[in-house]
Amino acid sequence: MGEEYFAVPIRCTGIATVLLKKIENEYKVLLLKRATSILKDVWCYIGGSIEKGEKAWEAAIREIKEETGITLLELYTSNKFDQIYSPKENYIYVAPVFVGYIDEQQDVKLNYEHSDYQWLSIDEAIETVSLPGNDEVLISIEKYFVMRKPPEFLRVGN
Repeated sequence: MGEEYFAVPIRCTGIATVLLKKIENEYKVLLLKRATSILKDVWCYIGGSIEKGEKAWEAAIREIKEETGITLLELYTSNKFDQIYSPKENYIYVAPVFVGYIDEQQDVKLNYEHSDYQWLSIDEAIETVSLPGNDEVLISIEKYFVMRKPPEFLRVGN
């Protein structure tokens, strides 16, 4: 009768997080330089897997602590998503993006996944990120989390 159609599966097994820190009265974005085989030497914000039993925001808090040592923050959902199509495995990967405001006293202590980090202005971060779509996420975060205070209903966690 009619044609059969097949859907490309969508997987949401991870998260992404952009950290903001006020330095000299300007919000800066934390970018990390990947040291592992996946995305080696690529500058990006925090990302990681959701472990069994975790909510996405809980995974974000855990990944922030594992990758940077940062534990004191206010975490919000950005209502944006990282997404990429995997042609090899034929699926679309989608990850919710969170935004964390951290205290200026918090220091970054990298784990083995990263070789370097830098705090950059939004414009510098947009020019530095390598993955398509990261720039659009940063533009949205500037509009809704840097230029104005986010609504409390977007806050997650503590």
